[in-house]
Amino acid sequence: MPALPAAPIARADDRRDPYHWLEQRDSPEVLDYLKAENAYLEACMVDQAPLRESLFQEIKGRIRETDLSLPTPWGPWLYYRRTTAGDEYPRHYRCPRPADGSLEVDPSGEQLLLDPNELAAGGFFSLGDFSISPDHARLAYSTDTQGDEIYRLFVKELDSGELTELPFDDCDGSMTWAADSQTLFFGELDETHRPHRIHRHRLGEPGSTEVFHEEDGRFFVHCYRSSSERQLIILANSKTTSEAWVLPADRPEGQWTCLAPREEGHEYFPDHGRLDQQWRWFIRSNQAGINFALYETAETMPQRAHWQLLVPHDSSVMLEDVNLNADAFTLTLRSGALAVIEVRPDKAEPYRVQLPDQVYSLHVQSGLEFHSQVIRLRYEALNRPAQVRQLVLADGLQSVLKETPVEGPFDPEAYLSQRIWATAEDGTQIPISLVGRREVFGQPAPLYLYGYGAYGHSLDPWFSHARLSLLDRGFIFAIAHVRGGGDLGEAWYRAGKLEHKRNTFGDFISCAECLIQQGFSTPDRLAISGGSAGGLLIGAVLNMRPDLFGAAIAEVPFVDVLNTMMNPDLPLTVTEYDEWGDPNEPEVHARIAGYAPYENLKPQPYPALLAVAGYHDSRVQYWEAAKWVARLRATRSNDSLMLLKTEFGAGHGGMSGRYQALHDVALEYAFLLKVFGMAH
Repeated sequence: MPALPAAPIARADDRRDPYHWLEQRDSPEVLDYLKAENAYLEACMVDQAPLRESLFQEIKGRIRETDLSLPTPWGPWLYYRRTTAGDEYPRHYRCPRPADGSLEVDPSGEQLLLDPNELAAGGFFSLGDFSISPDHARLAYSTDTQGDEIYRLFVKELDSGELTELPFDDCDGSMTWAADSQTLFFGELDETHRPHRIHRHRLGEPGSTEVFHEEDGRFFVHCYRSSSERQLIILANSKTTSEAWVLPADRPEGQWTCLAPREEGHEYFPDHGRLDQQWRWFIRSNQAGINFALYETAETMPQRAHWQLLVPHDSSVMLEDVNLNADAFTLTLRSGALAVIEVRPDKAEPYRVQLPDQVYSLHVQSGLEFHSQVIRLRYEALNRPAQVRQLVLADGLQSVLKETPVEGPFDPEAYLSQRIWATAEDGTQIPISLVGRREVFGQPAPLYLYGYGAYGHSLDPWFSHARLSLLDRGFIFAIAHVRGGGDLGEAWYRAGKLEHKRNTFGDFISCAECLIQQGFSTPDRLAISGGSAGGLLIGAVLNMRPDLFGAAIAEVPFVDVLNTMMNPDLPLTVTEYDEWGDPNEPEVHARIAGYAPYENLKPQPYPALLAVAGYHDSRVQYWEAAKWVARLRATRSNDSLMLLKTEFGAGHGGMSGRYQALHDVALEYAFLLKVFGMAH
């Protein structure tokens, strides 16, 4: 076994946090330590090098490396992306729109709009906004080449290719065109990495004009165009409250109108469209109940006093989203831990979209023209690759326009996808989604259990080309839809946040126990995984029930919760008070201290662990994983394999290129196979 890197030395002046010195970003001592951890990982995994390469090639072999995205018609053009074998990123193109209304791409008229491979130059690259001007003459785009989510802004003249970098710093990456195709609105970050200002910039003129400034540290602010493209909307929202200001898109220098002044606990989200051939505002609001209702009002009277109820609140069904077209609006509902799409045409009866699977992921893809008679749905299941389906709004007729291909032998019917329910300590039923090869069900198998459980985010089942490498080796993959997520609506989310946060951890443990009791797996072959706030979940349950698990993977894990939440100068801390609570309040401090993974490590056996951090991560600092692993090694009572990897060229989302990301997945899978004695 290779020697561990030199253990961090506890500081005599900081006994509460002995590894605080790892927060000294860019210091030689910290960099040397993190590099030593990376070297230790490679040394421990050296015997798995052939397996890692085999897994990488295996996963890559299932992906169609050269492919064309489904073209999107807009105005006189079709817009699309093309991937090419060997390239990390897709290129962006357009070609003239065929007169027959087809989606057939004409290569002879093709125009390259942007090549991220050239811009990345082999390093990290993230494309923020990609926004074509209303007259189709210009492209506004933003780039992050560090992973810290601070963007540079560019405008490209599409006829001449002339490129201009806008002279603004600390940008959040958002870029929104006014109707004149000359005016852009963009967001600025404050010192805590919070989008707090919206600026207006007119091309060819120096500087910018501030149009909105949000001083409350709990609120994020951003600007977007309405579905009708006739209105601009500025939304300021915290995790519990929102406020919106609107402006006609053809009057970018006009006065903004507030729809409803902020009122604590009132969340509302406006959009602009048409109803009965009249221009109207549509507002999704929780003023009548936590699951939201839909209101409408005349274009000229957007204020709250004029809102009229259109879709009432339903205590058992969450209204998650609304999509607008010229002659219909579409509701995304959350019922029974699944997304349900309901269409309400102007001149026909409402209907719900019918789907082939019982457990699935479904959402409306935005991007088609407002006057389109069809919409696109993205649909996938644990055993079914993602499809783009076209839905005719008037009658509900569906057709599959494109299915993400799986290269090589693949039969979706060879894999069984199902939903079971675990019982939490308080009797609440917790949904679990499962997939595996049909022949592995009925006997204990190695099992990969994934969880998140925060911010109201739903973990709808999704297909993964990479995951087939585990399933074909006899694994079962499962998702624990624990409280704190949005899987069963707003009440489900609220039951796993603030003073109810422990429900998230208890639910996950109940799901693991259920899977063991029902014979799907055994503790020594049960692996758990989560990232970011899901990393907090993993850290907490490892402290509470380490005996239930054989291995754990924590990606950019939020495990140093108490120290982070006590430091308001760190990015995003104040905005998180609505999710976790303000630890400056004694009761909240005690509550967070009671479950924070870093503070609650115990001298007990822990399962094998792989923790991954991003050095430029602005959401969860790299030192959270580094401090946690160091303290865990010093505290535990056994010697299970514990590895830390710091990605020096990445941020919160990990490595940016598609092949780079596959190498990371191959490492995680090789780690699990090594721990479970299945390294082949």
